[in-house]
Amino acid sequence: MRRLLFPLLLLAAVRLGAQSPVRTADPAVRGVPLSAFPRFVKLSDKVYGYEEIRQPGFTTVSLIVIGRNGVLVADGQGSVQATQTMLDRNKTLTPLPVKWYVVGSDHGDHTAGNSALPKDIQFVVHANSLAQLKKDSAAAVAANRPAVVMPKTAMTSDTETLDLGGISVRVRFLGRAHTGGDLMLEVPSEKLLFMSEAYLNRVFPAMRSAYGAEWVRTIDRALGLTEVERFIPGHGFIEDAAVSREELVTFRESLVAVMAEVKRLKAAGLTVEQAIAQVNWGPYAQWFLAEQQSPIAIRRLWTELDGASK
Repeated sequence: MRRLLFPLLLLAAVRLGAQSPVRTADPAVRGVPLSAFPRFVKLSDKVYGYEEIRQPGFTTVSLIVIGRNGVLVADGQGSVQATQTMLDRNKTLTPLPVKWYVVGSDHGDHTAGNSALPKDIQFVVHANSLAQLKKDSAAAVAANRPAVVMPKTAMTSDTETLDLGGISVRVRFLGRAHTGGDLMLEVPSEKLLFMSEAYLNRVFPAMRSAYGAEWVRTIDRALGLTEVERFIPGHGFIEDAAVSREELVTFRESLVAVMAEVKRLKAAGLTVEQAIAQVNWGPYAQWFLAEQQSPIAIRRLWTELDGASK
């Protein structure tokens, strides 16, 4: 009997492991072929995540909420074609029109396709993001590129509730993080929070326009929302509820570690370029985009330590 028990336990463990996705943002390592994208991830009968692949090969996530009166989209994709594909595929879920659009992140990988959105769509955007979009649009026009499609007005408070008909959502500003105007979308009935680029699942912290210390506090506020059980990232894979919280905590730990390492290098009297050459990210060096984002993070946090990124 004992001779049979160990092989059976081993087989059960292997089967259990096969059912648990590898915790990574890399589709190849995760075991998901690129041909599987774009794809919907059903979160409930009325809410879907939408994962699309962007270069160099990880997901950009949008959120779809379906009410009786229409559809809300939180965050678009990085090109007109990609956003149009998302809108077209949304018709396989419901014939209802897309009426609301939440600007979770003002970065181009989420807003560059906004001209594909319906012309009468209702935007929800933070004032900080609206100001940035205006700058981006002016720069685009000056470079003879199309102007950035944007809302005319911004939120006037940190929380805005929208009734989609049969389901309500809360648009929340919990503080600056990846951008100056990070918005999150809470769906109370489904106990989930779409965090846009404030949560990058197993993607090295991207800090081109980030606020490091504030980002950590913003995540703490998200984790403190007692009614939320599932956290949806803006990049990386959508996880089940328990894993999503664990991975959000892990991402918070990566932010703390990255800031501590930059602080250590600066305190050692190094120049920025010396710090870039000598940095040791430990386990986070294996995360997606680590090599690309490393020098950007160091330079940004350097200015934050100097008090220049207010």
